[in-house]
Amino acid sequence: MSEKKGLLVNNSFSFAIRIINLYKFLTTEKREFVLSKQILRSGTSIGALIREAQNAESKPDFIHKLGIAQKECDETSYWLELLYETEYINKDLFDS
Repeated sequence: MSEKKGLLVNNSFSFAIRIINLYKFLTTEKREFVLSKQILRSGTSIGALIREAQNAESKPDFIHKLGIAQKECDETSYWLELLYETEYINKDLFDS
């Protein structure tokens, strides 16, 4: 189980780095500041919530924290779709 936890922590951290790089691209290259701030917030909070869940006080607390992380994943997906449909990012960037 700990190997899976490590995988989740590592993948969410790597995802947060990619989100930060997307934010940098959107603000410097596209001069977009509103949507980029939203995706930065939701995309980086996923890993923070996963790490917080590791220190949960109980199993229900653990499940609750991971549930919030899942909601942040869905919100991040929404912002990515919106950025793609409004042509701030291309299909290759969206798919990656």
